[in-house]
Amino acid sequence: MSTYLIGDIHGCFNELKIMLMQIQFDPTIDTLWLTGDLVSRGPGSLEVLRLLRTMSESVRLVLGNHDLDLLAVYTCIRKNTPKDCIIPLLEAPDANELINWLRHQPLLQIDEEKKIVMTHAGITPQWDLATARQCAYEIETVLKSDSYPLFLDAMYGNMPNNWNSDLSGIARLRFSTNVFTRMRYCFPNGELEMNCKDTPEKAPKPLQPWFALPRLVSKNYNIIFGHWASLMGKGTPANIYGLDTGCCWGGKLTLLHWEDKEFIQVPSNSQNQINLEHSIFY
Repeated sequence: MSTYLIGDIHGCFNELKIMLMQIQFDPTIDTLWLTGDLVSRGPGSLEVLRLLRTMSESVRLVLGNHDLDLLAVYTCIRKNTPKDCIIPLLEAPDANELINWLRHQPLLQIDEEKKIVMTHAGITPQWDLATARQCAYEIETVLKSDSYPLFLDAMYGNMPNNWNSDLSGIARLRFSTNVFTRMRYCFPNGELEMNCKDTPEKAPKPLQPWFALPRLVSKNYNIIFGHWASLMGKGTPANIYGLDTGCCWGGKLTLLHWEDKEFIQVPSNSQNQINLEHSIFY
């Protein structure tokens, strides 16, 4: 019985199947945690969602910004762009079932026994865990409702960028969505800066990575995130793990075996030209 945590898949279906075979993943006893951005960029978004849906009882995932973008494209809120490589998914006969399954997935996963907290982008230093739970619940409730396209239409934007418990309505939802799915940098007071994508050594002062600031979430918890491929999993404090290592950009798909803290990586598809047609993980 093992716990495996995998960084952003981004439609890299071949690499995901290689990883699952390499670790001999058994969905009857093992658990797979995924940091979000399941789709887009890679060629196999449709296959990724189909696979994960069939294994949903053994998968714990969070939604990322590209997953929310897919929902927005599917509901005609946002235009599809060729670089997202999601046309096969949009045109699939089971697209509606997959989209409905996706929008019922959470923004936050917590395991109190293992002391694991996982979101796609991280946890703002302005939140304690109770606030994070509440804000995630609010977004998840809207996504599960019939009015979810209205939320998707209003979620884009960088403001407000500072937490206030009095925030309400779409302003509160947008701030929370940005924290969970888009955040990288903060000002020293915790205010979000949503434009900088540089690596920390190149970021202009006084910006700091969200994980470098004092946080309200207890250090007894381990925070797992993806989203920030240029970090390549490096430079985070103890008990914070960045697992996105840019597989869709020619990097690697990274897995953390939780019980022994062992990292396993699979190179991007250009180095993995093997036939997995008959894999049991299809």
